[in-house]
Amino acid sequence: MPELPEVETVRRSLAPVLAGARIEDVAVRGRHVTDEPPEVFRARLRGRRIEGLGRRGKFLVFRLDGRLRLALHLRMTGRLVYEPPEGERLPPPVGGATPGALSAGEGRLAVGWRPEAPFDLRPEHTHLEFRLAGGGRLLFHDMRKFGRAWTWVAGRTRPPYAGLGPEPLGRAFTADRLGRSLAGRRAPVKAVLLDQRTVAGVGNIYADEALWLAGIHPSRPAGSLGPDEVRRLRRAIRLVLRRAVRGRGTTFRDYRDGLGEPGGFAAHLRVYGRAGSPCPRCGTPIAKTKVAQRGTHLCPRCQR
Repeated sequence: MPELPEVETVRRSLAPVLAGARIEDVAVRGRHVTDEPPEVFRARLRGRRIEGLGRRGKFLVFRLDGRLRLALHLRMTGRLVYEPPEGERLPPPVGGATPGALSAGEGRLAVGWRPEAPFDLRPEHTHLEFRLAGGGRLLFHDMRKFGRAWTWVAGRTRPPYAGLGPEPLGRAFTADRLGRSLAGRRAPVKAVLLDQRTVAGVGNIYADEALWLAGIHPSRPAGSLGPDEVRRLRRAIRLVLRRAVRGRGTTFRDYRDGLGEPGGFAAHLRVYGRAGSPCPRCGTPIAKTKVAQRGTHLCPRCQR
């Protein structure tokens, strides 16, 4: 599932090409994807101008004129990809180089849909198509059909991400606040981190990475962490997420940014997906187990 670094990379890649664009029409293929009847969803968005693109946790949030908001959650296999009109020059990938990416300052000359794109956007899995003035399209593709879209008017309706915890890279995510969220909890610390009410945007990959960096066993009862461990964990979460954002997220199979480029952070993972490999810190083989019904990677020696 795309986590904060992947969703933030999608946002950064799409924001420059979508700013000021007008939605001419929307095709909704399947009633499962929207929180309202497709005809209502389409009517609310037609003719709207995109004023900005933000993120809250794992939600992409479009600011449209008239205070209308559109949120998209990619869930397991969702992709949101911009298809440019013929002849439009796209910017290079944001945040650093990836395999096959052009050097900084170069653009890509788009001729319709790029056939060299290293993934397949099958029409049967493209559930939303936003047709933009000038000929571009924004495609929401989701093979597993778990992704969702919501619209609402800012200030009048509760957004779908209401109730999320603090943004881990924001000022509100303090050691004191994290400590209060963990205090008295008997659940494994990893399970509490995956609860989006504790901290928004952290998922399986980066919980494992942060717990390894902090030297904390993911099965530890959350309430057993002392103040020093809580501070260490907060620093680790922020450091891992910052590094992953700079690396443009992690691609194993499905994830691509908004211009179709893969993430480059997989090569920098320390424990996730590395079962049997030596721990970068002590050399002990990385173990894989289950915590909170999720595949979990850890060093059985370093993490206590």
